[in-house]
Amino acid sequence: MFGRRKTPPVPGRIDTLIGREARLTGDIEFAAGLHLEGRVTGNVRSLVGAGPATLWIGESGAVVGNVDVAHVVVNGEVVGDVRGSERVVLGEKARVTGDVYYGAIEMTLGARVEGKLIPQPFDARPVET
Repeated sequence: MFGRRKTPPVPGRIDTLIGREARLTGDIEFAAGLHLEGRVTGNVRSLVGAGPATLWIGESGAVVGNVDVAHVVVNGEVVGDVRGSERVVLGEKARVTGDVYYGAIEMTLGARVEGKLIPQPFDARPVET
């Protein structure tokens, strides 16, 4: 009754894995789930119309570019803005240099954000120009 409320797990399954030694240059679009342990220099976003996707950035993972995915779990580094239209989870080793737009947010002690935390209504996607 008086115990800690547990947050529900982040939904999704891992369909794509980018390993620790991988270095990718260019934008990535994906559906379902992506686990990133390597480095991406470019934007990472989920495919429009493919349903909610999840991006997991591991401790050795890094994105130098913007992230736009429904569910984002960061334990590594992002240099750019993070847009999690439904949920953003920042783990103990998370380092974000940029603004974080979120529907719901969870932060662990030790996470670092050098930017603004900006709440958004669910399914708020930026308009492409």
